[in-house]
Amino acid sequence: MQDRGRRLRSQEWFDNPDHIDMTALYLERFMNQGITPEELRSGKPVIGIAQSGSDLTPCNRHHVDLAKRVRDGIRDAGGIPIEFPTHPIFENCKRPTAALDRNLAYLGLVEILYGYPLDGVVLTTGCDKTTPSAIMAASTVDIPAIVLSGGPMLDGWHEGDLVGSGTVLWRSRRKYAAGEIDAVEFVDAVMDSAPSIGHCNTMGTASTMNALAEALGLSLTGCAAIPAAYRERGQMAYRTGRRAVELVIENIRPCDILTRAAFLNAVRVNSAIGGSTNAQPHLAAMAKHAGVELRPEDWQEHGYDIPLLADVQPAGRFLGERFHRAGGVPAIMRELLDAGRLDGSCPTVTGRSVAQNLEGRQATDREVIRPFDQPLKERAGFLVLKGNLFDFAIMKTSVISEEFRARYLSEPGREGVFEGRAIVFDGSEDYHRRINDPALDIDERCILVIRGAGPLGWPGSAEVVNMQPPDHLLKRGVTSLPTIGDGRQSGTADSPSILNASPESAAGGGLAWLRTGDRIRIDLATGRCDMLVDEAEIDRRRKDGIPPVPADATPWQRIYRKTVTQLSDGAVIDGAAEFRGIAATPPRHNH
Repeated sequence: MQDRGRRLRSQEWFDNPDHIDMTALYLERFMNQGITPEELRSGKPVIGIAQSGSDLTPCNRHHVDLAKRVRDGIRDAGGIPIEFPTHPIFENCKRPTAALDRNLAYLGLVEILYGYPLDGVVLTTGCDKTTPSAIMAASTVDIPAIVLSGGPMLDGWHEGDLVGSGTVLWRSRRKYAAGEIDAVEFVDAVMDSAPSIGHCNTMGTASTMNALAEALGLSLTGCAAIPAAYRERGQMAYRTGRRAVELVIENIRPCDILTRAAFLNAVRVNSAIGGSTNAQPHLAAMAKHAGVELRPEDWQEHGYDIPLLADVQPAGRFLGERFHRAGGVPAIMRELLDAGRLDGSCPTVTGRSVAQNLEGRQATDREVIRPFDQPLKERAGFLVLKGNLFDFAIMKTSVISEEFRARYLSEPGREGVFEGRAIVFDGSEDYHRRINDPALDIDERCILVIRGAGPLGWPGSAEVVNMQPPDHLLKRGVTSLPTIGDGRQSGTADSPSILNASPESAAGGGLAWLRTGDRIRIDLATGRCDMLVDEAEIDRRRKDGIPPVPADATPWQRIYRKTVTQLSDGAVIDGAAEFRGIAATPPRHNH
């Protein structure tokens, strides 16, 4: 079973003849569980199961049960399973934002993977930040690792219509403000969008990040899109456990898989599935910890010209269950591969290349997964913008509706160019307090701007940029206005916002000097977004100082603010990416 030319990492703890006293100490308390010393000293791979499921993380909670099948797979392949908890991250419920916890979960998992006798790890993922935090940690430590996603909920239905998690919330907000539904109908529609175990059934950040884990080569083929309630999810858990042991024997590590080519594949897949704008900071963070250069402009250079192939909410009509039955992520990747837009030579955790994994993986439902030459939209990637408001921001083009394009981006001779009057809000509290203030005189030619929502300002960066228009416009049928912000927006949102602006207002970015009433010009053709304000006036405003942000509320918030980088850089811990492959050097003994 064991590669006899290489001692396993766990043997430094459990089978070290040079330190028999320490070996005895490390073995002793594992015996409390009924484990025998013979097992741990046998040279069998010890495989950690990074358990992200708990009552505080309902999107991942079924991993508590799936772990049993992972254990079975590990045992049948000749390994020893050891399950342990990770820091809970629940997108819907963690305040002030779950983004605050991604780096904290990363730190905790790094210490576990480095400091304990683990030869490999199964990373259980699901809810948005659980996926990048786990992959970031696995890259830092660089022991064999494989991702087991939890899968989306079953499709939601409300009064005969498909309702997707998250997406129905934003649409119901608009209907409620317009007086089309009451509070009871609002809540009922949202509840009906979440009919089973699993994460978001839309192509929100959860589905996106698990799809990109598969696109990167870190999951078994077909893993990402299997609905949580399907029997195939348990079967995938078993196969993942088996493969985790084989990865240790074959010594296949994240550094072998997470190449620049793999990340560019993920960028392209994100465009084809209509993926979340949160993919940008998360992929940037994962690449940074993997030692891979992923430039901000790569999103446009390699992703913008990719067509939208998945007809899944919020960019399309359908939900995760039918997407899986249509062929899921492998079918999307096969379309890209056949069109010459995917690097099929990239290695994966299967031990085979991307191209080999995709053999026979054509789509089976062309209403949901379109052929490459018959897409929903020709160019569906992120536009990268810059100007005197920020050095970097992105705009998701796959959710630009025909109504939005006609109103703002179709002036003859100025296609793709829009100018409007800025309405500036300092945080979401300010937005909710004043959005319906008649004194602001908001009309359909205004641009809503929110600042103080980035990694430093919130702190953590909040999903607040997809602001809805004031009630009087919603009642007239104006369902969206151009919006700009230094925070993020939910991956389930159908708003073509300009977001993830870096540097943020709290870091002295241009949004800090913008005032309500200023004119803003957005030019999608040139990738510019500028306030039309004289430079001398901007210099004068700088003397007013940066708009205030809330004080630190916890010790971690203070540490986070002192260490975090900007969204363009992945909002990682400054300096943490210097630590890579740390498992190659065993940690010091503890006694």
